[in-house]
Amino acid sequence: MRLHVHEWGDPTAPPLVCIHGVGGSHAMFERVAAERWSRHFRVIAFDLRGHGDSSWEPPWTHATHVRDIIDTIDALGLDAPDWVGVSFGGRLLLQLLACHPDRVRRAAVLEPVIQVGPELAGRRATEELTGGAWDSLEAYLDTRWNTGDVDPEAYAASYAGHFETLSDGSVRRRTCQSALVCVFSEMTLPAALPEDITRPTLLLYAPAFGLVTPEQRAAFEPVVSRVVEVPGQHAVLVSAFDETASAVEDFLLDPAFAR
Repeated sequence: MRLHVHEWGDPTAPPLVCIHGVGGSHAMFERVAAERWSRHFRVIAFDLRGHGDSSWEPPWTHATHVRDIIDTIDALGLDAPDWVGVSFGGRLLLQLLACHPDRVRRAAVLEPVIQVGPELAGRRATEELTGGAWDSLEAYLDTRWNTGDVDPEAYAASYAGHFETLSDGSVRRRTCQSALVCVFSEMTLPAALPEDITRPTLLLYAPAFGLVTPEQRAAFEPVVSRVVEVPGQHAVLVSAFDETASAVEDFLLDPAFAR
């Protein structure tokens, strides 16, 4: 299935394809694309299945998401672009490296969900099962425990496109909650093994948040090209915007990693 696509920058520039996290959309990359990455790249981001303007129909397995991604870059005529994946998008990018390494030039995985325990996966699935609508956008932002110390107005602006306002003034996120619940069930399995990483890869994570564990870093550090630690929490494009944007640029513009 071809996903809904949004682009920034010169259409003749080298392509950089971005994969958002659970509950997000292409708008997750709006600021960083407009302010930073579109200076160098044709930045392409899409809404995953069950999100935003893409189809919400099942199945919602991780393998289906990867197939959708391949279908979409095929439709765009892209062979092996550069990639950025954030959170669940980072996990899907690791799976892409494992299953379709020929479709990846270089990969920047940001705060990836490599593997989590059943308790966390179950808790997050339950949150999505019972969530989806809030009294206001501010009420939603109050539930976001993974952002760190950020400007609430700037954060609200970056998330405004994810929601629609209902007749009673409440807001609903533009996601299929059933699809989101399914996503968390597979996160207890490993996204990829270290030996699957055969393309230049940046691993960027926030140690303070703890999603990428010391054991996971130790396993992947010998096979990735670069490891970068950033301050703040899980939402690195919000809580560590400059550090994250610069790390991705430095990696992708480094001739040592050109192939």
